[in-house]
Amino acid sequence: MPRQARLDAPGILHHVMVRGIEGCPIFLDDQDRQDFVSRIGELVEMTGTKVLAWTLMDNHLHLLIFSGSQGISKFMRCLLTGHAVRYNLKYHRSGHLFQNRYKSIVCEEDPYLLELVRYIHLNPLRAGIVKGMEELDRYPWCGHGVLTGRRKNDWQETEYVLKQFSEERGNAIRGYRKLMEEGKQQGRRLDLVGGGLIRSLGGWSQVLSLRDSKKDLKHDARILGGGDFVQDILRDADRSLRRQLKLGERRRSIDQVIKRMCEGGGIREEELRNGGQRRKVSRLRAKISSHLSHELGIPMAEIARHVGVCGSAVIKAIQKMESADQDS
Repeated sequence: MPRQARLDAPGILHHVMVRGIEGCPIFLDDQDRQDFVSRIGELVEMTGTKVLAWTLMDNHLHLLIFSGSQGISKFMRCLLTGHAVRYNLKYHRSGHLFQNRYKSIVCEEDPYLLELVRYIHLNPLRAGIVKGMEELDRYPWCGHGVLTGRRKNDWQETEYVLKQFSEERGNAIRGYRKLMEEGKQQGRRLDLVGGGLIRSLGGWSQVLSLRDSKKDLKHDARILGGGDFVQDILRDADRSLRRQLKLGERRRSIDQVIKRMCEGGGIREEELRNGGQRRKVSRLRAKISSHLSHELGIPMAEIARHVGVCGSAVIKAIQKMESADQDS
């Protein structure tokens, strides 16, 4: 069965999980972890991604993030590729480091945001890496200590989480600590590590109850949330896909026009696209730009990207050509 497209858009809450291939470690020492943490900080600033919770384990990691203006793809690609290249060079290995592609679940904020923060930050305690909450406060490889104020981290988004409890920081930290204490006996939460109908609803009993009531059971394995939330996400994803398809069709049309007119004019496409300034090339560029603008309605800025000059140069070339045609 072909894998589904990743759901991604600016500002969406994602629970991201990454595992080492065949369960192998992705961090072998603290320097590996520190380099990874530093890489996150650089990419947060570059992409506008907001990291609300995170945990680095030996062979896997969790991130809870609000995607930036370009979605999560660039953030995750740079993060994982950079780490894999460094890791392979350091340990004289080759090949894939991570198991398949990373898993990202789009999550509904209410009621999942705080549950996910707690679940992710309790990972070291569940695994026995730390023995209690005091030790977790000081543990450097997850975001819990930053939220409690025991550790510093410039790139972690703390205010958004703490303000879920109180506007006053002291009260907010106490509220967060209480949440963590209440959850420390919880085991692995299957309902929080994947989407799908059963996990979103909390179990088979809720699924069967809704089926009996004949309510809408809109669901998707890539989404953790109620039916209305799932429907909204899928609707937005469908619109985004349609826009991408239209853009793809437009690019193909532009490329076809350029290829046809270059062949007809005896000009190499590379010379035109690279900004060639021979008179013959400039005249053809004006003709192509005029055709793309008047016949296909392509914006000047987009035409400029395809014909190798700036937008103002495209406008001047079209005006010059049309003025010459009128004079003749």
